[in-house]
Amino acid sequence: MSPAIDAALVRRLVAAQFPHWKDLPVRSVASGGWDNRTFHLGDEMTVRLPSAAAYSLQVEKEHRWLPKLAPLLPLPIPAPLAMGVPAEGYPWHWSIYGWIEGETAKRERIADLPQFAADLAGFLTALKRVDPTGGPVAGAHNFYRGGPLTIYDGEARQAIEALRGRIDMLAVGAVWEAALAAAWQGPPVWFHGDVAWGNLLVDDGRLSAVIDFGTSGVGDPSCDLAITWTLFEGRSREVFRAAIAVDDATWARGRGWALWKALITAAGLTGNQSEFDQSWRVIDAVLADHRDRH
Repeated sequence: MSPAIDAALVRRLVAAQFPHWKDLPVRSVASGGWDNRTFHLGDEMTVRLPSAAAYSLQVEKEHRWLPKLAPLLPLPIPAPLAMGVPAEGYPWHWSIYGWIEGETAKRERIADLPQFAADLAGFLTALKRVDPTGGPVAGAHNFYRGGPLTIYDGEARQAIEALRGRIDMLAVGAVWEAALAAAWQGPPVWFHGDVAWGNLLVDDGRLSAVIDFGTSGVGDPSCDLAITWTLFEGRSREVFRAAIAVDDATWARGRGWALWKALITAAGLTGNQSEFDQSWRVIDAVLADHRDRH
């Protein structure tokens, strides 16, 4: 069972481990996150506490790698300032980061979606160019992002069966089989692992920062393509594909990543009902994309 994570706990942890910041006010962040609970610490910092043991594996990774990635990327990413240790009944390592201004990239906050798509593609392309030597390969720390889609084959098929009668079984199966068949053949590259509107910040309508690298790593970057069908459409989708410049096999695996997540959400396997309606739209978009390209 996850511990109760609230502002009072954060105040105790900060006061005990970083007493020079103990007098700074602590308050919840409006969009506090699912994997981590996030709080303002004063006006210039945030505190992030993993909400479960699975997410705690990401803390040390981010502290090691984000400072190395930041100078090589065209947009701001989180800057780790301090790493806390288990205490006060809280069982995992936790982090203090510099605060990054901006709002999460909800559709209505984006001024020009094709421009946003081009800017995001530019960021992901720069990330892929960073030297991957020694970087974290697919594993439990990032739920096997960057590894083969086969890790989720059983889960995807369970969801497909659960949705029998509500989806086009043949079409969905064809997309999934095509994704599995398009195995990654290239050298490992850096990827973010969870490119979603909640991890992208906008300022004055434009992409201004990329946050939450908990599922980042080195390997197959196709998982970063899922936003093609979760946020983009029409012109913005085409701009993103042209700018990201991946081959057809990588695009097929990207469809697979988007489809897997949408299927398990629609089937109720994630427990995240807030994305239920969106999951059906993603399934339709993925199937249409597959049809259009075959």
